[in-house]
Order: sequence, then structure tokens, then C-alpha cells
Amino acid sequence: MVTATAVTIVNVGYRSTNYWVVSAGAARLLVDIGWPGTLGTMKANLKRMGVPMGEIRYALATHYHIDHAGLAEELKREGIPLLVLDVQVDAIPRMKTWTKPWDHYIDITEEGNVVITFEQSRVLLSQMGIAGEILHTPGHSDHCVSLLLDDGSVFTGDLPLEVFAYDNPVALATWRLLREKGAARAYPAHGPIVELMP
Repeated sequence: MVTATAVTIVNVGYRSTNYWVVSAGAARLLVDIGWPGTLGTMKANLKRMGVPMGEIRYALATHYHIDHAGLAEELKREGIPLLVLDVQVDAIPRMKTWTKPWDHYIDITEEGNVVITFEQSRVLLSQMGIAGEILHTPGHSDHCVSLLLDDGSVFTGDLPLEVFAYDNPVALATWRLLREKGAARAYPAHGPIVELMP
């Protein structure tokens, strides 16, 4: 197990979607993966932000919608394993139903997928030097997950912020869980970083 170090967070997003690279030294995790057919854009943004693609240990989709996981198979072909939580497995083949031929989507195969449980996430992250865990955070879709770091940073994908979730009891329950576990600032997939009010 690697000793946890201070993490850095870089946004390599495009097309109105944030893609967060969480790094502990040279061990990096890409949170949300990119639109299908945009590998060149992802590579250019990683290079522009000083993130060597070869140092990305895993790619994690907060959920399997086209703007969050459409690039998964292309990244796997570049040598980046796809980190999948067990609650997400059945959602992967369903994502294709939302794609069109002009999206240039490549089906996600099982090869190169690392499927884990939520209970295993802390150990896997600690092997990268990242102190945190991955949590089941429904509210946008049933298979949504969030990365919560021990410093309070939480990567929430499309989970609606509390102020917008007044009529979404599932999302509100998810936010209660995140706050109980120490969430202090949200890194959403769309929009700016949000400091969470106590």
C-alpha cells in the first residue's frame, strides 16, 4: 500500500463537460471519460494541462451516459483500464441505445474492465496514494457513483446540487450521506466547483 499524498486536481474537460484528473504524484485517476470519437481532443487537453496520458492508472465514469463514458473503449485501447463499480455493470450495454451513428461510439467490451465493490474502492485508491473512497450516489441515475476524497473533495458527475434537488428525495438522501462522510466541495461534471455550505 502506498502512503497517501496530497492530491492535485486538474480539469481536462471540453464540450461543457468537466473531466477531472485526480493525481497523487505520478498516479492519476480520470473521473468521467469523454464523448465518443473525441480521443484527439482528450489527448490535446491532457497535454495542454501537463498530464501524461501514460500516468493515468484508471478511468472512472460516474455514470454510463454518452458524455461521461463514451470514450471508455478508446481509452482502454490506449492502455487505460476502465474502473467499474459492480452496480454499474448492467448500465454499460444500455448506454449504446442513446448513441447515433455519427457519434462514432465504440462498444465497451469486458476486456480491460476492473470491476470492484464499493468496499474495495478505498484499498484500490490507497494503492495509488489517494486517500478516499467511491460511493454509490443515486439521484441522477441508479448507477451513479461519486469519488469522495478524505480532504472533502467530492466528484459528483450529474448528481443535482441540493438547491436544485428539493423535489428529488433520492438525491437529497445522497447529499445527506456525502455530508455525513465529510464532503466539503463538489466537483460536478457540468459547471463550476461548489463550496458546500455547512
